[in-house]
Amino acid sequence: MNILADESVDKQIVDVLRDNGFYIEYIAEMDPGISDKKVLQIAKEKGMVLLTADKDFGELVYRQKLSIISVILLRLSGSKSEQKAKIVSNAISRHSSDIKYSFVVITSKSIRIRKLF
Repeated sequence: MNILADESVDKQIVDVLRDNGFYIEYIAEMDPGISDKKVLQIAKEKGMVLLTADKDFGELVYRQKLSIISVILLRLSGSKSEQKAKIVSNAISRHSSDIKYSFVVITSKSIRIRKLF
């Protein structure tokens, strides 16, 4: 699975996912400060899953109907970076086959997967 991590994602999460064999491009390393629409465009053009902690992407995908392969929204505020990284890595590893064409929300206690199509 190829992942585009928005700059709202903790660097430690990106590092752990890379260490676990995921291919990750990180907006903070590429072009920080670009618009959310541009981030979606990059993910769509490259066929990548978007990993973000920014709720605005839900608005863009659901209300404005901007298409994308998949979005993983992290709702892990209050957790330590190491704990966030472990939760995200485990969730993506366990549910990788369900993530494509879905809007996924990962919290410290649950994973919700909603198909986009």
